[in-house]
Amino acid sequence: MRNLELDLERFSAEQVLAHVIDRHERVAIACSFQKEASVIMHMATQISRDVSFFTLDTGLHFAETYDTWRALEERYDVTVEGLRGISLDEQRALHGDKLWESDPDLCCSIRKVVPMRERLANADAWVAGLRRDQSDERASTPKLHWDAKHGLWKANPLADWTEREVWAYIFRNDIPYNLLHDRDFESIGCEPCTAPGAGRAGRWAGTDKVECGLHAA
Repeated sequence: MRNLELDLERFSAEQVLAHVIDRHERVAIACSFQKEASVIMHMATQISRDVSFFTLDTGLHFAETYDTWRALEERYDVTVEGLRGISLDEQRALHGDKLWESDPDLCCSIRKVVPMRERLANADAWVAGLRRDQSDERASTPKLHWDAKHGLWKANPLADWTEREVWAYIFRNDIPYNLLHDRDFESIGCEPCTAPGAGRAGRWAGTDKVECGLHAA
């Protein structure tokens, strides 16, 4: 498996994505509705019409994120499966109001990590939009690796792409993207926990939290 991972480091993003789609029957493509997700959806639909997309619909996204969801579905004639954990009302009853402020790790676990784990239990491989230059924590992200946490292959086709390359691809292919990026949001998550900022600096600003737990080993 190690040789395969190293070999794919030489592949382009399209080649990595095609490799995963061609070799696995149940490929789940994660959509955050950030610019990288727009790129991957465009690439994937050029490779195959038999791929599935999902998103973690926390119920706390920006209006612009939901707009992007609808625009991408319409553009590529796909349906993005929205995954939710317990309702916000149930969460409030169990853990109090605004859990994202009192215990953001628990909030991310309920609204993201648990639904993701349940979805990936029915997949053979999954695709994410991580890039190495997004943060120090992501600097060693491989293009393909065995995700031991979920027991399947994980592909990050854009791992070696720069911010400039992402935007060039979007504009060259006239791809819908989240308009919050035009307002200095480089990374976009839930509305209560996201502010404008470079890289991932706008995520959980004012705390020492840098990841939601989805991509932890």
